[in-house]
Parts: sequence; C-alpha cells; structure tokens
Amino acid sequence: MLNMSTAASRADGFTLIETMVAVAITAILASLSYPTFAEQVRKGRRLDAVVRLASLQLAQERYRSSNASYASLAETGLPAQTSDGIYRLAVVGHDAVGYTAVAEAQGSQLRDVNCRFLQLTVAGGNTQRASGPDALVGNTPALNNRCWIR
Repeated sequence: MLNMSTAASRADGFTLIETMVAVAITAILASLSYPTFAEQVRKGRRLDAVVRLASLQLAQERYRSSNASYASLAETGLPAQTSDGIYRLAVVGHDAVGYTAVAEAQGSQLRDVNCRFLQLTVAGGNTQRASGPDALVGNTPALNNRCWIR
C-alpha cells in the first residue's frame, strides 16, 4: 500500500521523457508545416509585386492620356521598389504605343525560383503578362498563371 506522500510526489508535473517526447512531436510538426508557410509568404510578397505592376499600369495610362508616349518609371512618380524592398521595379522600354515593365525579386524572394521576374508588356492596347526564373521570362502558361496568381 502506498502512503500519501509517495502518491503525491508521483502526481507532480511531467517527467523528463514526457517533456522530450512532446518537444520532439512539436519539432516534427513544425518541420512539416514550415515549407507550406514559407511558400505562402513568398506568394504574398509576389502578390505585392503584381499589385505594384497594376498600379504602374494605371499610372502609365494616366500619363499617356495627356502625353504623346508612355512614361519612364521616374515620370510616373512610382518608387523603384515595393514597400518591403522585396521586388525592384523598372520600365525597360516605352514609346508612343506601349511599354514593358519588370518586377525583379530581391533578397529572400530569390527563393521563389520560377517567379523571380514578372514582366508586364502593353503594346497597341494589348496586355501580356510573362514570368520566369530569369530575365528571359520563359515560363509555360500554367506556371505563368501561378506566378501572376491567376
């Protein structure tokens, strides 16, 4: 028969092994969920670049409505980087009938391998969106839609 002091001492807290098992299970669950979390963070940052390119497109149309050609990035008045500095924006060509704008990933967003470059081209009233791991923006249509979050 157990006395009260022995029973009370066994009921206090967790053993070291129980705590280690709980920590191990937590670590396994965290390691399984981290890649999904990181992908969602990259997707959110990419969405910021898509929104910034849409803002640039609106600014270009405003500029073109009162000028003979489309504008450089400086002429639109928009900053050259997204608010968090994860994408660098540039207008790589502009004339009277169109322009090409590019958002290039920076820093930790470089891990978004297939979507490092987002390119928006407007020519003669037609809009084309392209993406890719490099400046050649050669993604397939399905991957391109994923990069542009469509």
